[in-house]
Amino acid sequence: MKIIEVQNFGDPEVMQLVDKKIPTPGPGEVLVLVMAIGVNPVETYIRAGTYPRLPSLPYTPGGNVAGIVHECGPGVKEWNVGDRVYSSATIFGGYAEYGLCAVDQLFYLPEKLSFSQGAAIGVPAATAWRALFLRGGAKTGESLLIHGASGVVGQAAIQLAKRLGMIVAGSAGSARGCELVQETGADIVCNHNDKGYAEKLAEGVGGGFDLILEMLANVNLESDLELLAPRGRVVIIGSRGRVEIDPRLTMGKETDIRGLALFSATGAEIQQTHEGLREAIDDGTLVPRISCEMALKEAPGAHELVMQDGNCGKIVLLP
Repeated sequence: MKIIEVQNFGDPEVMQLVDKKIPTPGPGEVLVLVMAIGVNPVETYIRAGTYPRLPSLPYTPGGNVAGIVHECGPGVKEWNVGDRVYSSATIFGGYAEYGLCAVDQLFYLPEKLSFSQGAAIGVPAATAWRALFLRGGAKTGESLLIHGASGVVGQAAIQLAKRLGMIVAGSAGSARGCELVQETGADIVCNHNDKGYAEKLAEGVGGGFDLILEMLANVNLESDLELLAPRGRVVIIGSRGRVEIDPRLTMGKETDIRGLALFSATGAEIQQTHEGLREAIDDGTLVPRISCEMALKEAPGAHELVMQDGNCGKIVLLP
């Protein structure tokens, strides 16, 4: 099978397409014929060697695949050959024609979603769910700001928050991004590159936001703290560097800064997350948007593209 392999951490070009033997699933394992692979920003940090948790070299990037169960290992009763599935993670990496997964890393992919859309659930939609409900404590009627809402995580967060009955504001960095945020269902939309955008957001909700999901904390965190309502929460989903803030901004309103990392989720939290996502898929609330499909051999280009501003949907590799 064709598979992307990384021998050394570095630039996107360290990812090489190589041939490997198709693995045989062991006890409790499932082999998936991969139809689509989700590309996530975290995979670029790992490939570059800058992420806090790094795999042993050589390794294959990725963990989000969608496809069809090809073979079940001994003792596997949860899945059958031919089942449509998506993964929250894989055993050896997802940038490949076949993916090897543990039984509890797989979830049913409804027919109403394409395989490419299925590849947008395992990390992006799960991140949105975890940020809103498990880390953010979102409640019906609360006000939410998604700082960087035009990306695939932000879009999922808008859909899930509106389903809950929240008042949703979303920012984007381009006219097209703002249009998409509005199309996805946000009540308030602004361009975070415009002068005075924070004041516009503050005017839109009056007393501040109960919850902020932050995609670029190294740029926006201090502004977020000023936009919070009393006892509001900021959940940090993404950051590309250090930031200096005034801690007193958290004191008077007794606000919280909460970090998020999917790898910190417990097994019970993972199952809870995907049960919630399944309900949102079934009722038509959660509909991932695909912005670009690329061939597996184009993985280096996909890593460059996923880090560019203005992405308005999921970037997917097709084996």
